[in-house]
Amino acid sequence: MAWSWRYEGTDGQPATGPAESFGSQADAESWIGQVWRELASSGVTSVALVEDDRVEYRMSLLPTAE
Repeated sequence: MAWSWRYEGTDGQPATGPAESFGSQADAESWIGQVWRELASSGVTSVALVEDDRVEYRMSLLPTAE
């Protein structure tokens, strides 16, 4: 099982991001926790955690409204 992230821009279209692959969900989540600010500043607005071809979940990188 390989875990990876898919990146999306503001229009929901694929965005460019690092082509990282992880051996576990925990490793993938730890990594995104370290780099999400860099991704957001490069135009990535949301990510999807993918195991092989199955989407586990999606997550916004945009700040929440207060």
